[in-house]
Amino acid sequence: MQWTLVVPLKPLAQAKSRLADTADDGLRPDLALAFAQDTVSAALACPAVRDVAVVTDDARAGRELTALGAAIVPDEPGGGLNAALAHATAVVRAARPGSPVAALNADLPALRPPELSRVLEAAAEFPRAFLPDAAEIGTTLLAAAPGRPLSPAFGTDSRARHRASGAVELSLSGVDSVRQDVDTGDDLRSALALGVGPHTAAAAARLLIPGQ
Repeated sequence: MQWTLVVPLKPLAQAKSRLADTADDGLRPDLALAFAQDTVSAALACPAVRDVAVVTDDARAGRELTALGAAIVPDEPGGGLNAALAHATAVVRAARPGSPVAALNADLPALRPPELSRVLEAAAEFPRAFLPDAAEIGTTLLAAAPGRPLSPAFGTDSRARHRASGAVELSLSGVDSVRQDVDTGDDLRSALALGVGPHTAAAAARLLIPGQ
Protein backbone atom coordinates (compact mmCIF):
# COMPACT_ATOMS: atom_id res chain seq x y z
CA MET A 1 0.00 0.00 0.00
CA GLN A 2 1.33 3.42 -0.97
CA TRP A 3 0.13 6.58 0.66
CA THR A 4 -0.51 10.13 -0.41
CA LEU A 5 0.70 12.53 2.28
CA VAL A 6 -0.81 15.96 2.79
CA VAL A 7 1.57 18.39 4.50
CA PRO A 8 0.17 21.76 5.68
CA LEU A 9 2.51 24.75 5.81
CA LYS A 10 1.72 28.25 7.05
CA PRO A 11 3.07 31.30 5.23
CA LEU A 12 6.71 31.34 6.29
CA ALA A 13 6.52 34.84 7.76
CA GLN A 14 3.87 33.63 10.22
CA ALA A 15 5.43 30.28 11.07
CA LYS A 16 7.18 29.15 14.24
CA SER A 17 6.44 32.16 16.45
CA ARG A 18 7.18 30.02 19.53
CA LEU A 19 10.81 29.84 18.42
CA ALA A 20 11.19 33.55 19.19
CA ASP A 21 13.40 32.76 22.18
CA THR A 22 15.78 30.82 19.94
CA ALA A 23 15.62 32.45 16.50
CA ASP A 24 14.97 36.05 15.52
CA ASP A 25 12.36 37.26 13.04
CA GLY A 26 14.82 37.07 10.17
CA LEU A 27 15.73 33.43 10.75
CA ARG A 28 12.41 31.86 11.73
CA PRO A 29 11.04 31.78 8.16
CA ASP A 30 14.26 30.08 7.01
CA LEU A 31 13.94 27.50 9.78
CA ALA A 32 10.30 26.82 8.95
CA LEU A 33 11.19 26.26 5.31
CA ALA A 34 14.16 24.07 6.23
CA PHE A 35 11.96 21.92 8.47
CA ALA A 36 9.49 21.48 5.61
CA GLN A 37 12.23 20.71 3.08
CA ASP A 38 13.71 17.97 5.26
CA THR A 39 10.25 16.60 6.09
CA VAL A 40 9.19 16.44 2.44
CA SER A 41 12.52 15.00 1.29
CA ALA A 42 12.35 12.20 3.86
CA ALA A 43 8.69 11.50 3.09
CA LEU A 44 9.37 11.21 -0.64
CA ALA A 45 12.23 8.82 0.11
CA CYS A 46 9.87 6.51 2.02
CA PRO A 47 8.86 3.42 -0.01
CA ALA A 48 5.37 3.52 1.52
CA VAL A 49 4.74 7.02 0.10
CA ARG A 50 3.49 7.48 -3.45
CA ASP A 51 3.40 11.28 -3.43
CA VAL A 52 3.33 14.35 -1.21
CA ALA A 53 1.01 17.35 -1.52
CA VAL A 54 1.96 20.48 0.41
CA VAL A 55 -0.90 22.80 1.35
CA THR A 56 0.43 26.35 1.23
CA ASP A 57 -0.01 29.76 -0.33
CA ASP A 58 3.58 30.77 0.37
CA ALA A 59 5.26 31.39 -2.98
CA ARG A 60 8.82 30.78 -1.78
CA ALA A 61 7.89 27.54 -0.03
CA GLY A 62 5.92 26.45 -3.07
CA ARG A 63 8.92 26.90 -5.35
CA GLU A 64 11.37 25.14 -3.04
CA LEU A 65 9.12 22.19 -2.24
CA THR A 66 8.04 21.74 -5.86
CA ALA A 67 11.72 21.45 -6.71
CA LEU A 68 11.94 18.52 -4.28
CA GLY A 69 9.07 16.72 -6.02
CA ALA A 70 6.05 17.76 -3.97
CA ALA A 71 2.77 18.92 -5.47
CA ILE A 72 1.31 22.19 -4.18
CA VAL A 73 -2.34 22.59 -3.20
CA PRO A 74 -3.63 26.12 -2.47
CA ASP A 75 -4.59 26.84 1.13
CA GLU A 76 -8.35 26.93 0.68
CA PRO A 77 -10.97 27.83 1.76
CA GLY A 78 -9.04 30.03 4.19
CA GLY A 79 -10.80 28.65 7.25
CA GLY A 80 -7.77 27.43 9.16
CA LEU A 81 -5.66 24.29 9.32
CA ASN A 82 -8.38 21.66 9.51
CA ALA A 83 -10.41 23.20 6.70
CA ALA A 84 -7.27 23.37 4.55
CA LEU A 85 -6.49 19.72 5.22
CA ALA A 86 -10.04 18.66 4.38
CA HIS A 87 -9.87 20.61 1.12
CA ALA A 88 -6.48 19.20 0.18
CA THR A 89 -7.62 15.66 0.97
CA ALA A 90 -10.54 16.11 -1.40
CA VAL A 91 -8.17 17.40 -4.09
CA VAL A 92 -5.72 14.50 -3.86
CA ARG A 93 -8.51 11.92 -3.62
CA ALA A 94 -10.07 13.26 -6.79
CA ALA A 95 -6.81 12.31 -8.53
CA ARG A 96 -6.23 9.05 -6.61
CA PRO A 97 -9.55 7.83 -5.18
CA GLY A 98 -8.10 4.48 -4.12
CA SER A 99 -5.13 5.86 -2.24
CA PRO A 100 -4.93 6.04 1.55
CA VAL A 101 -4.23 9.56 2.76
CA ALA A 102 -2.31 10.85 5.76
CA ALA A 103 -1.80 14.36 7.07
CA LEU A 104 1.81 14.84 8.18
CA ASN A 105 3.26 17.80 10.06
CA ALA A 106 5.69 19.97 8.13
CA ASP A 107 8.05 20.40 11.10
CA LEU A 108 9.66 16.96 11.41
CA PRO A 109 13.26 17.80 10.44
CA ALA A 110 14.69 14.55 11.86
CA LEU A 111 12.20 12.38 9.93
CA ARG A 112 13.59 9.00 8.83
CA PRO A 113 11.94 7.09 5.96
CA PRO A 114 12.11 3.64 7.65
CA GLU A 115 10.37 4.98 10.76
CA LEU A 116 7.69 6.65 8.66
CA SER A 117 7.16 3.33 6.86
CA ARG A 118 6.56 1.60 10.18
CA VAL A 119 3.99 4.19 11.20
CA LEU A 120 2.13 4.00 7.89
CA GLU A 121 2.18 0.19 7.96
CA ALA A 122 0.59 0.26 11.43
CA ALA A 123 -1.94 2.89 10.36
CA ALA A 124 -3.03 0.74 7.41
CA GLU A 125 -4.65 -1.70 9.86
CA PHE A 126 -7.35 0.82 10.83
CA PRO A 127 -9.95 3.03 9.14
CA ARG A 128 -8.42 6.07 10.86
CA ALA A 129 -5.32 6.27 13.03
CA PHE A 130 -2.98 8.89 14.45
CA LEU A 131 0.45 9.22 16.00
CA PRO A 132 0.89 11.51 19.01
CA ASP A 133 3.77 13.93 19.12
CA ALA A 134 6.76 13.61 21.44
CA ALA A 135 5.04 15.80 24.04
CA GLU A 136 2.03 13.43 23.95
CA ILE A 137 -0.33 16.38 23.59
CA GLY A 138 -0.47 16.96 19.86
CA THR A 139 -0.50 14.87 16.70
CA THR A 140 2.15 14.52 14.02
CA LEU A 141 0.34 12.13 11.65
CA LEU A 142 -3.34 11.39 11.00
CA ALA A 143 -4.17 8.62 8.53
CA ALA A 144 -7.34 7.52 6.77
CA ALA A 145 -7.96 4.42 4.67
CA PRO A 146 -9.39 4.73 1.14
CA GLY A 147 -12.96 5.94 1.25
CA ARG A 148 -12.72 7.00 4.88
CA PRO A 149 -12.93 10.66 5.90
CA LEU A 150 -9.75 12.14 7.33
CA SER A 151 -11.74 14.30 9.77
CA PRO A 152 -8.74 16.33 10.98
CA ALA A 153 -8.93 17.86 14.45
CA PHE A 154 -5.51 19.49 14.71
CA GLY A 155 -4.93 22.34 17.13
CA THR A 156 -4.86 22.51 20.92
CA ASP A 157 -4.90 19.05 22.53
CA SER A 158 -5.23 17.33 19.16
CA ARG A 159 -4.20 13.99 20.65
CA ALA A 160 -7.30 13.96 22.84
CA ARG A 161 -9.45 15.35 20.06
CA HIS A 162 -8.37 12.73 17.53
CA ARG A 163 -8.87 9.96 20.06
CA ALA A 164 -12.35 11.30 20.85
CA SER A 165 -13.16 11.36 17.14
CA GLY A 166 -12.68 7.59 16.96
CA ALA A 167 -9.21 7.50 15.41
CA VAL A 168 -6.97 4.76 16.79
CA GLU A 169 -3.89 5.98 18.63
CA LEU A 170 -0.76 4.21 17.40
CA SER A 171 1.55 3.07 20.19
CA LEU A 172 4.88 2.35 18.54
CA SER A 173 8.41 2.41 19.88
CA GLY A 174 11.42 3.42 17.84
CA VAL A 175 9.65 6.05 15.74
CA ASP A 176 10.96 9.12 17.54
CA SER A 177 11.76 10.93 14.29
CA VAL A 178 8.07 10.84 13.28
CA ARG A 179 6.97 12.18 16.66
CA GLN A 180 9.55 14.97 17.13
CA ASP A 181 7.92 18.07 15.76
CA VAL A 182 9.51 21.44 16.44
CA ASP A 183 7.62 24.31 18.02
CA THR A 184 10.05 25.51 20.70
CA GLY A 185 13.75 25.85 21.23
CA ASP A 186 13.74 22.71 23.37
CA ASP A 187 12.01 20.83 20.55
CA LEU A 188 14.70 21.97 18.15
CA ARG A 189 17.42 20.75 20.50
CA SER A 190 15.69 17.38 20.72
CA ALA A 191 15.46 17.16 16.93
CA LEU A 192 19.12 18.08 16.58
CA ALA A 193 20.01 15.33 19.05
CA LEU A 194 18.13 12.81 16.89
CA GLY A 195 19.90 14.07 13.76
CA VAL A 196 18.22 16.47 11.36
CA GLY A 197 18.27 16.72 7.59
CA PRO A 198 20.70 18.94 5.67
CA HIS A 199 18.42 21.95 5.26
CA THR A 200 17.71 22.20 8.99
CA ALA A 201 21.34 21.53 9.86
CA ALA A 202 22.42 24.45 7.67
CA ALA A 203 19.79 26.80 9.10
CA ALA A 204 20.44 25.73 12.71
CA ALA A 205 24.14 26.34 12.27
CA ARG A 206 23.31 30.03 12.27
CA LEU A 207 21.96 29.72 15.84
CA LEU A 208 23.95 29.62 19.05
CA ILE A 209 22.52 26.47 20.62
CA PRO A 210 24.48 24.99 23.54
CA GLY A 211 25.55 21.46 22.82
CA GLN A 212 24.88 21.71 19.10
